[in-house]
Amino acid sequence: MKRTNLSLLYSVITLFFIQLSNAQETYELNTDWYCNPIKKTKADGYEVSQTDYNLKKWMPATVPGTVLTTLLNNEEIPDPFYGMNNEKIKDIYETGREYYTYWFAKDFNETAKKGEEVWLTFRGINYSVAIFINGKKVNETPYKGMYLRKTFNITNFLNSNGKNRLAVLVHPVDEVGNPNGGQGGDGTIAKNVSSQYVAGWDWIQPIRDRNTGIWDKVLIEKTGAVNVKNPHIVTLVKGERMPGADQEPATLKVSAELENVSSKAVTGILQYQLNGSTIAKEVTLQPNTTTEVDLKDFQMENPKLWWPNGYGAQNLYDINITFTANGKTSDTEPVRFGVREIQTYWNEHTRSKEIAVNGQKIFIKGGNWIMSDAMLRLSKERYDAEIRYHKDMNLNLIRIWGGSLTERPEFYEACDKYGLLVIQDFWISGDCNGRWLDPMKKEDQWARRQYPEDHELFITSAEDMVKMIRNHASLAIWCGGNEITPPADILHAIKDDILPRLDGTRWFIDYSNSDDMSYNFKGGNGDGPYGIQDVSVFWEERTWPFNSEVGSVGTGDAVSLKRFLPKKNQVIPSEIEGTEKVKDEAWTYHKYIDYNNAMDVYGKPTDMEDFANKAQLVNYDQYRALMEGFSAHMWDWYTGMIIWKTQNPWTALRGQMYDYYLDPNACLYGTRKGSEPVHAMYNPVKGDIMIVNNTFEPQHDMMLRITSYDMEGNEKLLTQVFCYIEKSSVRLIMNLEKKINELAKENGTFLSVQLLDTDQEIISDNFYWIPNAEGQHSGLQTMKKATLKATAKKTNDTTITLTLKNEGKQTVAFFNRVSLLDNKTGERVLPTFYSDNYVSLVPGATKTITMEYDALNTIAPSIEISGWNTKLQHITIK
Repeated sequence: MKRTNLSLLYSVITLFFIQLSNAQETYELNTDWYCNPIKKTKADGYEVSQTDYNLKKWMPATVPGTVLTTLLNNEEIPDPFYGMNNEKIKDIYETGREYYTYWFAKDFNETAKKGEEVWLTFRGINYSVAIFINGKKVNETPYKGMYLRKTFNITNFLNSNGKNRLAVLVHPVDEVGNPNGGQGGDGTIAKNVSSQYVAGWDWIQPIRDRNTGIWDKVLIEKTGAVNVKNPHIVTLVKGERMPGADQEPATLKVSAELENVSSKAVTGILQYQLNGSTIAKEVTLQPNTTTEVDLKDFQMENPKLWWPNGYGAQNLYDINITFTANGKTSDTEPVRFGVREIQTYWNEHTRSKEIAVNGQKIFIKGGNWIMSDAMLRLSKERYDAEIRYHKDMNLNLIRIWGGSLTERPEFYEACDKYGLLVIQDFWISGDCNGRWLDPMKKEDQWARRQYPEDHELFITSAEDMVKMIRNHASLAIWCGGNEITPPADILHAIKDDILPRLDGTRWFIDYSNSDDMSYNFKGGNGDGPYGIQDVSVFWEERTWPFNSEVGSVGTGDAVSLKRFLPKKNQVIPSEIEGTEKVKDEAWTYHKYIDYNNAMDVYGKPTDMEDFANKAQLVNYDQYRALMEGFSAHMWDWYTGMIIWKTQNPWTALRGQMYDYYLDPNACLYGTRKGSEPVHAMYNPVKGDIMIVNNTFEPQHDMMLRITSYDMEGNEKLLTQVFCYIEKSSVRLIMNLEKKINELAKENGTFLSVQLLDTDQEIISDNFYWIPNAEGQHSGLQTMKKATLKATAKKTNDTTITLTLKNEGKQTVAFFNRVSLLDNKTGERVLPTFYSDNYVSLVPGATKTITMEYDALNTIAPSIEISGWNTKLQHITIK
């Protein structure tokens, strides 16, 4: 480099932090939007986008949001998630596309000084749009596709007085599909590059506008002549690392696209600072070009690594990638990233893929995710709450199902924060894209196999989405589609071009149950089952060695059900013989899965409240058994499993750990218990006592204590023994089948399985209720009442500590649900995060439960406690 260039480099670096007046400015256009249907709008975009065009008769619009969301917020339609209300809303298949075609308009203040460029970015519009500013059309070429970001330089569109109007005409998807009850309706929804679930699925009713609208953020950004775009961060972590230890160096590779919009060449410095070092490169950018620039690799000394949930800390770094020219900052892009490396291997023993992070193998305990809200009412706060629930379940992975969307950066930020690895599917499904014969589909398999109609749009959108989310530490795996690959040309574009060129650091699965992920030794579809199962199935029946979809039921409790079921529908659902439907239409409409006779062992439910309470016993038992059964065969039968599914984007009655309103049910706590990092458990089929270690270190000198309690609360110590377990393994300790069967023979029994450390602190506390010899919980049905003593205090602005004690000579206080309420309304406050719930206390036992609610200072808090054999009580907060 010439001496003059070196002087330029050092002077620019010196000025790096004092050029705040020239720094980038970015803000969101998310208020004061208005909309009007095209049928009622006589003017065109050139007129509507003039600031003097009168919008007084237009309706306030929700942006980001959909047409349906705006209509709901203006009380033009009933809540489609309540009861049968969705049937009262006109479906686009019947009305035609024009019915849901709307103009959206927004006035904003902005000017461009000399040397400034102003950019307008849409992070997601569904589906095709015409964009106008101040009487001029912005997008001269078509802009369509649900997943395609688009940025426009609007500098020359702005009015000199700073008063501007943006007008956007949004058309629905080209093919709206017939919502005929099939998976994705008649399948033609998949002709678009958009979500497929909107035409209905076996877990959701159709979304009437097919989510038409400006559904993601609209941003204004100001830069200099050079815009920094699509930064790319790659971290390389070689060898086998340990959390918390001093680390060998890691390599950081940084690049970015630089767009020079001026008519002159620009010479400047691309740079970032980290750990006291400045990494910089001088570049010359030709006029009206976009250039990708690679910075020199940086060796990070003793990096703080990012680990999945349960294995270590989720350390994150922040850098600003900046381009400066002539001593001024043209643009800065902030990037947050974690230092980690994902590795994958083929496990010859299980015949499935094995995932490692930073050289350490991870037993995958995951959940399938659809999206946060079916009407795309997305928020950073809701994402954070939902991902935290997954963290609280001791899960370490989320798979985003292919009939939905590429999740938003805010979703990935939450996964980075809480340590959830992510499998991101592309927008393909076996149902709509032709894997099977299907009489509900309009076209045959050959035709459906070529969906979508515009392959180039799919490929362009895929490339853009990779750029949008590739810097997130949590993103671990790309997947071509749900249960089928994309068409060959799309598959090869993603697999052989886009991912190697734009990422290159992650495993790519052709489709979600591919042999590359998990060998199909059973034939057929391989994933599932999805309904109620005898717990022995989870322990004894071998399924795919890395099962992408396996699950059970998930109905909420009575409080949850009453939120969306009208009073007339608050009944016990009874099955229509020979069908998957039940007699009550609302239960069927909300996709209820029958519990069969699973509750009868506790006594036949007498009303909906009793039904819902007993459902929680089943829920807890099902998901604890699922997690324990798979864990019992880790590295032997399995390298991982993913629950179908852990959340619902609407008020459904199946497959969820918490309801649409973010109220957890017993599924969450059964999963949490069965997934403990270090866990002691009982195999109800064979009577085995086992321990599981999901950490990277062996566990020594643990005390295993097994105690039974009869229905009167009498205690019997069955064994107490020191034990150890190697890292990332499962171990059989003993068999107690004979003893336990004898104790349970008449009325059933309770079984406490605990692990204690050398300080006699509990590591794992697992409590089972064992049926009698006939499989009935006869003893539970005749249990005496127990009294729980409860005290609570507020420990800080977000946390309450509740202490429960089962005092005196009485029986077990069984299966107690704790709920945080607001005394002003008498309602549960949501979301509240509990350290444990649905807890049982043996005689003399004390349990402490913490509950966190961010807005604690805005409510008058109290705690409700209800249990199987304890009276309902309310505790005031000290």
